[in-house]
Amino acid sequence: MHDVIIVGSGPSGIFSALALAEGGVKNALILERGKDIGERRRDGGSLLHGWGGAGAFSDGKLTLSTEVGGILLEYLSEERLLSLLAEADELYQKFGAPEEIHGDDPKEMRALEERAKKIGLRLVKMTVRHMGTERCYQVLQRLREALDGRVSIRVESPVGEVLTENGRVRGVKLNSGEVIEAGVVILAPGRSGSAWVREEAKRIGISTVPSPIDLGVRVEVPAAVFKEITDITYESKLIYYSRSFDDKVRTFCMNPFGEVVTEVLDGVVTVNGHSYADRKTENTNFALLVSTTFTEPFDNPINYGRYIAGLANFLGKGVIVQRLGDLLSGRRSTPERIERSIVKPTLKEATPGDLSFVLPYRYLKDILEMMEALDHLAPGVHSRHTLLYGVEVKFYSNRLRLSDTFETEVEGLFAVGDGAGITRGLLQASCSGLVAGREIVRRIRG
Repeated sequence: MHDVIIVGSGPSGIFSALALAEGGVKNALILERGKDIGERRRDGGSLLHGWGGAGAFSDGKLTLSTEVGGILLEYLSEERLLSLLAEADELYQKFGAPEEIHGDDPKEMRALEERAKKIGLRLVKMTVRHMGTERCYQVLQRLREALDGRVSIRVESPVGEVLTENGRVRGVKLNSGEVIEAGVVILAPGRSGSAWVREEAKRIGISTVPSPIDLGVRVEVPAAVFKEITDITYESKLIYYSRSFDDKVRTFCMNPFGEVVTEVLDGVVTVNGHSYADRKTENTNFALLVSTTFTEPFDNPINYGRYIAGLANFLGKGVIVQRLGDLLSGRRSTPERIERSIVKPTLKEATPGDLSFVLPYRYLKDILEMMEALDHLAPGVHSRHTLLYGVEVKFYSNRLRLSDTFETEVEGLFAVGDGAGITRGLLQASCSGLVAGREIVRRIRG
């Protein structure tokens, strides 16, 4: 019997545990389906699972913005969320995040914002602290060491079911059949656990709100194309509404001098990107994502995204790469055409192909419009040499109906982070964990 069980050890789970430990809760247990941090490898089967969650191999961007990285403003006041963001940021610095911050020059940001407005783009003003992939891993190792002995941690222990009785939680059942009882359970399985959360919510009877699916491509250009902008912001969050469909298209996860990489989730290969603190390539990459919220009668955006990604895998035996010029000319890219491009792909195993066979017309049209607009801000984006990798999909759980302390309709069952459908990044996920953990401490103390 435990006081609290935390399902998942990504940022939201870790920061829940920190709050519990600081509050004197001694009988808490973290259950993680993947491996411990020291046993995880980027090229193995533990890219998204294990201590640190998907963040362990991300490039560790800490975005100090109430508008980016989640929807916690729907639950918390702006003043409180700003305070939590600053507190979580300080904790990351305590465990090794660098002092340097980007986007903190108001004059430069205002000038860039005005330039963006003139071409129909909205720049989200924010400050970013970039840890880098290697530092992010080290920070998560230190967090693991700090919690060792203060909470119990079990890795390679996937949870199969949440156990409830008479409207309140009573524990979990592992895939092995083992039952572990607890008066409080925090669901923090991250983005990779979104499908499981959805199915458990349906089984238990927790109300959900449809969440959008983000689907698109990863763009790779010479670093010089975006250097003027990334020198100011490091990562620029730009939003565009397409002329053809009025769909929201946005830049996401920009990586100056970074690398394009793959992710594997339940057998589906998608594309992502990251950058190191101390190692640079000649390219910058970023995602262009189209957000779509499906309504009745269709209510399974996760399976839709997997279908599109699976189609790319079927045609390209993994991730497809295509030159923008080839796409616009209506032809597939070949190894010879990719070789002639001035942009040398950082993802060597991507298969040259044709993304028009994969992406629906609506998504493709939105993305191409966005690239034309971006070219006015960063000339060279809409070059025939620009590389497009597909597909990139962000699977989010249907958002659970939650209180302002992130408790579900089941008493004692909390849900935080990306798995609950309320966050999209490291810092807001960490904040959600702090809120839930502190509320539980308050109740235990009476």
